[in-house]
Amino acid sequence: MTIEITTWESLDEPARRTLLERPALDSDREVRDRVRAIIREVRSEGDRALRRLTEELDGAAIEDFAVGEQEFADAEGALSAAELDAIDLAIRNVRRFHEAQLPVPLTVETMPGVVCERINHPIDAVGLYVPAGTAPLPSTAIMLCVPAAIAECPVRVLCTPPTSDGRADPAVLAAARRSGVERIFKAGGAQAIAAMAYGTESLPKVDRIFGPGNAWVTAAKTIVAADPSGAAIDLPAGPSEVLVIADADADPTFVAADLLSQAEHDTDSQVVLITTDDALASDVIAEIDAQLGRLGRRDIAMQAIRNSRFIVAASLATALEISNRYAPEHLILQIDEPRRVLGDVRNAGSVFLGPWSPESAGDYCSGTNHVLPTYGHARGCSGLGVDHFMRQMTVQELSRDGLQGIADAVVRLASLEGLDAHAAAVRYRLNGPDGSNRGGDGR
Repeated sequence: MTIEITTWESLDEPARRTLLERPALDSDREVRDRVRAIIREVRSEGDRALRRLTEELDGAAIEDFAVGEQEFADAEGALSAAELDAIDLAIRNVRRFHEAQLPVPLTVETMPGVVCERINHPIDAVGLYVPAGTAPLPSTAIMLCVPAAIAECPVRVLCTPPTSDGRADPAVLAAARRSGVERIFKAGGAQAIAAMAYGTESLPKVDRIFGPGNAWVTAAKTIVAADPSGAAIDLPAGPSEVLVIADADADPTFVAADLLSQAEHDTDSQVVLITTDDALASDVIAEIDAQLGRLGRRDIAMQAIRNSRFIVAASLATALEISNRYAPEHLILQIDEPRRVLGDVRNAGSVFLGPWSPESAGDYCSGTNHVLPTYGHARGCSGLGVDHFMRQMTVQELSRDGLQGIADAVVRLASLEGLDAHAAAVRYRLNGPDGSNRGGDGR
């Protein structure tokens, strides 16, 4: 396979910006218009529209969207003991890491008599979406269901597309149930997002929707999030991506395997190699050619690799600068003593240190969450965690003396903004409407 190797220092600034640009997302107006129509249909017709669209788009005739006890039992029976053990191991590690993320209440007396608090509540109802396009994703079920269960969201529902026989993927069902979510519905695509956002006869309305998906799902999430009657969403979505920084001592076999593990996701996946050694870049290309022939999803990976970027940088510092500009979803540091430069990494969804930390470990069962910001959104967004399934509410309680202590500042600031009623709300409490000083016991 021919992959172009670019030397960073040979480029001017416009060329560098072009090199790091991602391909344009599929935001075809026809797709968005069709998604809007789907949302309108589900919103107005409920289950009837959901059944019609599921048969039309997924080729499955569904009478009851909810997964019942028999289908759960059949799903468990369809998996081997080793497969169930792998699911359980992933759940244990993800749960252990995410339980440590539970926020604690905060109480601060900012001045005498002025007490401020922040308290945490689970989101009342969450909708979890697990796609099943080119491959079922039980790992995504784990990554969504475990933190939702830890946060103790009262309503937790999961949607996943049915197969043509009207059943859900057994591994997804087993993973979700073992992770703490039992209300699972066989619905996919934009119609599932609409059903969760607005509710139907079968599906409850949720307050926030989580999970990845194709262009139709992404468009649907964007549309319902912009509607006050819809639902909030988790993260900005785009094609999955990995960036590997490798030095001369990196193993080209490992580097190639990491790049291909991301490339096999989808044809629009992004893979980037930045190395300080020309020879390593050539060795990685040769190794990619050798490994491609052993992949079941070879054609998908080949198309993704064709859109790859192989960059040679003059120094490790430059390589890190390029990575921060790109802001990858996954960043792998296959360099000597990677932890010493971790503090220089500012923009990345998840970081993998050293030769024994493949990205696939994070995808499945190291314990971190694999739902991460893509398409450069790592500059301003974090990966999924327990806090995404909770909301923080602030509380303040002032005594009379406490209000007296900040009254002058409140009145002056309100005056600067021309908001007389704000100032009056303080004056009336302390002085009364006639200006006379009100007494009080200081509480």
